[in-house]
Amino acid sequence: MRLVRYLQHWLGGAGPRLSVADFVPDTHPMRQWADAFPWAALVAAVEHSFATRFPPRSPRGRAPIPIRVLLALELLKHEAGASDEDICYRLRTDFAVMYTCGLQEYQAPRSQEHFVLPETLCEFRGRIDEVLMDELIAIQAAAAMEAGLVSPAHLVVDTFPCEQGSQRVTDATTLYKAQKNP
Repeated sequence: MRLVRYLQHWLGGAGPRLSVADFVPDTHPMRQWADAFPWAALVAAVEHSFATRFPPRSPRGRAPIPIRVLLALELLKHEAGASDEDICYRLRTDFAVMYTCGLQEYQAPRSQEHFVLPETLCEFRGRIDEVLMDELIAIQAAAAMEAGLVSPAHLVVDTFPCEQGSQRVTDATTLYKAQKNP
């Protein structure tokens, strides 16, 4: 009976906050994926880019959603092949997604408002320009090489979009064939 009483307070929004890390095991793939990213450097790059290109936010209105949350949702969306609506829903229901987004504690809100609206994620994606994307890729590549996950000889980034199944000749393909057949 004590457990039900404890959960009633938590579900009512008056109970203690739950630690998200307690619900996501160390072996969970999303936790390992999130722990491998250089989040501080990525967030700093995005904040610097936004500060130089966009006016400062007004102190009035709703508090802004942290850049780490939006960046993690955007990366997870592409990794999972999900839509904006799906990934925003998972943020509200999945502790592994909350951990990936850097949320340390969770308390069920009384009103079931959306924490991140799909429109917010779309607006964030629209603010990422080519220069910022190149900087983010460079930060990720440097962190992966520093951690020993990849070697410089194997690191080739091809960000040119093409249709699936098309045979497009690229510098990466030519380099791979040249290294394969000396």
